[in-house]
Order: sequence, then C-alpha cells, then structure tokens
Amino acid sequence: MRKYLLIAICFIPFSSLYSQSGYQPGPENLKARHWFDSARFGMFIHWGAFSVLGDGEWVMNNRNIHVDEYKRLLNIFDPYDFDAAKWVGGAKRAGMQYITLITRHHDGFSNWDTKQSDWKITNTYWGKDAVKLLADECHKQDIKLFVYYSLLDWYREDYPHQTGRVGQGTGRRGMGDYARYLQFMKNQLTELLTNYGEISGVWFDGYWDQTAPEGAADRSSRIDWKLNEIYELIHKLQPQCLIGNNHHLNPFPGEDFQMFEQDLPGENKSGLSFQEISNKMPLESCITMNDSWGFNITDRNYKSTRELIQLLIKDAALGANLLLNIGPLPNGNIQPEFTDRLDSMGNWLKTYGPTIYGTKAGFMRPAAWGAVTRKENKVYLHLFKYDGDRFFLEFPYKVKAVRQFTNKQSLKFQTLPDHYLMIDIHDLEKNDTDRVIEIETEG
Repeated sequence: MRKYLLIAICFIPFSSLYSQSGYQPGPENLKARHWFDSARFGMFIHWGAFSVLGDGEWVMNNRNIHVDEYKRLLNIFDPYDFDAAKWVGGAKRAGMQYITLITRHHDGFSNWDTKQSDWKITNTYWGKDAVKLLADECHKQDIKLFVYYSLLDWYREDYPHQTGRVGQGTGRRGMGDYARYLQFMKNQLTELLTNYGEISGVWFDGYWDQTAPEGAADRSSRIDWKLNEIYELIHKLQPQCLIGNNHHLNPFPGEDFQMFEQDLPGENKSGLSFQEISNKMPLESCITMNDSWGFNITDRNYKSTRELIQLLIKDAALGANLLLNIGPLPNGNIQPEFTDRLDSMGNWLKTYGPTIYGTKAGFMRPAAWGAVTRKENKVYLHLFKYDGDRFFLEFPYKVKAVRQFTNKQSLKFQTLPDHYLMIDIHDLEKNDTDRVIEIETEG
C-alpha cells in the first residue's frame, strides 16, 4: 500500500472587486460578470466563407489568396443544411451556458445582413442572416450569445494593412485609412447590438496584428485602435454586454473578462499567453477540440472525451470558463467528431455539474493527480490519476465530513500534523475519467 503525498502549490485568488483604472462598470455589467463567472462552459463556433476551403480560418492568409480570388467564395458558400435549433440544442445538451459565434473573422466576411459591406452571407445563394437565426434560437432556448468580431481585416483596403503582421499577400494596395475603417467597425457593431436582441458579450480578436510578436519586450500597438471609443459605444448600446479582447496582453480599461488562447490561465503552452492572470475580472480559456478552429478536412487530432472533461475541470479549478470550439462544415452540419464528444460531456455534467457550475477556484493549481473546485462550504477533489488506498493532501480548512460525491457515502478521514488530510479511498467508486470527493468544511 503506497501513500500519495501531495502539496498545495499556490492559491489562485479571485477578487470580487471588478473595477479597473479609468473604467467603472455599471450595475448591469457587474451582474453579467457575476453570471459569467459562474457559467464555466461555453461553445465557440468558427464558421464562415473560409469553411468552404476546408483548411481552417486562416486559409486566405496562409495561401496568400488575393481579394479578387477569395471573393469567389461568395458564389460557393451555400450552407443549405444550417439549422440553428440543432446548433443551439447541441450546446445545451452539452451543458454549455453560452455560445460565442464568429460574426466576422480576419477575412472580413460578415455572417449577418450588414448594410456596411457587400461581402456578407446574405449575398450568397443561401441568402439568409446566420446571426439572426442563431440569435433568435439562443433567446428561445435560453442560451446567452456572445459575438466574435475581428479588429483586423485581410479583405478591406481601408484597414491599415501596411503596418500589420499578417494579410500581406492578399493583393491590396495603398496605405489604408483607419478613420474610415474605425467608422465602419462602429457601424457594424451598432448593427449587431441593436438588431439582434440582447448580446451578452463581444469577443474581439486581431489587436496583435499591429504589435510585435507575443513575448516581445515592447508590444505597444503601431496604431491607435481607439478602443475607448469602441468600448464606450458597446457599453452605451447594451450596458450589460461584456467585452473581452484576445490581444494576449494584460487587460485594458473597458474590458470585462480576460481570455487565454489554447491555454489554461497561468500556462503558456501555446506561446501566446505571456499575460498575467487578472484577479479583478472573470477568466476564460478558448481551446480547440482538435488542432484547428475553422473546418480543416485533414485535422484528425481530436482530444478524447476524457481529456476534454479534465480540461473543463482544470479551468473551473482555476476559476475560469472553458470556451470549447467547433468548426462546422460549410454546408452547416456539425460533424460527429464534435457532437459525440459534446454529448458525452453533457452526460457527465448531468451528474457532476454541481462541482463545476458556480464554483470558485480551488486552493491550489491543478496537478497530475487532479484538481480542486469549491462552492460555499464544500470542496470538491477531482481525482484523475492516483495510486494506493489512502490519499494525502495538504488542506487549508477544518474538515467536518468527507464523502463520495455521487452517492454521498461517507469516507474515513484523518487530520494530520502540518495541515495534512488523509482520506481512505479504498471504497471510492471506480471511474476512468474523474472520481469526485466532496469535503464539507467548518464555517
């Protein structure tokens, strides 16, 4: 019989003080932040004209496709099997609380009936407004909708492409006109925030196009994005609407949540996450199921259901949401590699949801053995991998009771010197993905 000795590495704080220098969120926004900080699970949807080529959402840049060539997708993109009820219903079955939809990615294609451009989904043969269809269905099924919006553009001439890091091979000329481009973005954001009911958040991306690469000592922007004007417009149109910006920097004034791309907070496996973890706002990890965001016909590197469930647990243990991505087919179908995994995660959450939703960060970071979440006077130990019949952990609280989460059967425990806790797990039911111990604490 072996002992598994575990030491708490660090505590991840989360402050209820949401204020930022120069920005004071209103009561509607604070309420929305509180909800977001309890949601824990959302669906990211990367889908648009780029899906047709089956090579991810960066295909225009990666293949140096010129604008005149790329706009032919307008005559090819035909999502005849698009079914908003299936998309939203799939998210709901998975236990997701919100959807973040690509409304306009870096190729500039708009998935709604914008009046600001002809480069839009309603000018395809299909001719429908995908944002409206999905927004109406989200409101019907009580799923909150966030809209992803790209700040950079590989298609438009007025975007200041001459100083950008990407999109240099799309055949544009001239020097751009940011004042004109800024007004275009404001007009589009006004459409999204006035014509589609309540929008719970705006998820920006592309700021990094005008900075040095991630990890550089100086990542100041080459242009003045005038984010204060953009953020003020959003908060004026919909005060509750949360703003996040995937700039891979510490949060700016006016932002309401912080995201980490392809990383858990505090990790940097992606090479993008050099930012500090905010203790003043909700957190989110956006992660793919395979290696691609948009539909990639040759990407078979899917994470297992076990890996995805453990990602969700680890995010919750760090006080963060998991925004898990799908890249539907160009015809509007969602392939079974996504739906099967999402359904399995939803089935797991039917049992273990109380250990995820509404929880706060645990007293230590996730470890090889598992992770810790907490809610009021309950601490949940999620055991992924361990050895032996007794489980040892440095534990900072006074223990009142220890039990299996699923059947509430009591487990024997003993408090030891130096704040260690020993739990007899001989009778803990077997599970290949996660075994949960519920600890009731005093006070």
